[in-house]
Amino acid sequence: MGSHDHHGHHHHDHGDHGHGHDHVHAPANFGKAFALGITLNTALVVAEAVYGYLGNSTALLADAGHNLSDVLGLVVAWGASIAARRAPSGRFTYGFRASTILAALANAVFLLVASGAIGWEAILRLREPQPVAGVTVMVVAGIGILINGFTALLFASGRKDDINIEGAYLHMAADAAVSLGVVVSAALIIWTGWLWLDPVTSLVICATILWSTTSLLRGSIDMSMAAAPKGTDLAAIRAFLLARPGVSAIHDLHVWPISTTETALTCHLVMPTGAGDAFLMETAQLLKATHRIGHTTLQIETHPDNGCALASDDVV
Repeated sequence: MGSHDHHGHHHHDHGDHGHGHDHVHAPANFGKAFALGITLNTALVVAEAVYGYLGNSTALLADAGHNLSDVLGLVVAWGASIAARRAPSGRFTYGFRASTILAALANAVFLLVASGAIGWEAILRLREPQPVAGVTVMVVAGIGILINGFTALLFASGRKDDINIEGAYLHMAADAAVSLGVVVSAALIIWTGWLWLDPVTSLVICATILWSTTSLLRGSIDMSMAAAPKGTDLAAIRAFLLARPGVSAIHDLHVWPISTTETALTCHLVMPTGAGDAFLMETAQLLKATHRIGHTTLQIETHPDNGCALASDDVV
């Protein structure tokens, strides 16, 4: 019985820890994916740059540039996912978790700059088209599809939980589309001799990239502004706290992201009869289970006439 009891306790402990661990360290499992993605894509950038230059295809050179922005994006996202696991120290009482938010922002900006550069090049090419080594371009861009598609798959599973993994995934998916566009346009140029197809394809691809980047940009700006993370039901959290036993009123409710995967909450509860540790623990546990909030801080006020209690909801 003793050993069974011990085992049961240990298992609960571990399960509890495991949940927090999975949630917080989502990117940890993606270390291999990042390393592999960065290696493969760096090789691809070199190949595309060399053959784009030799084959006189700005489409392929543009694809190389786009892949390079992705490699940089992957490096930034990987660095951020490592920084997110560093222990808090000194002035950084949250550790470097917020770097994941900055990295997501940087990634979005990278993509916008890359697509701007491609678009510019394409417009120049529309004015004076040049002959392209079609077969070379098709082969190299075809390899690009395979590499980007494979890398996108590496990140597909984690994209729901972390905006950085989503960033990596979007980049790779967009890249596979870019390479496909390059293959198709090269094939059509060989077949029809329409040199303008090359820059037109580039412009269409740019529009696609811009479209996918806007959501990443919006999400990371929201987080920078300490907006409650997407999917957080503030009304439900407010109702839940008000419904807790002994709570007569609440004020100063704040919910904000510490990193791309972790959320914090602070609130003042007016409880005329006071509250003990058990109440606080249980409330935090329920908030974690129901609303995915890992860091709850509650201030209990027993006197309803506290100056604070007069503060309306629009006062920060």
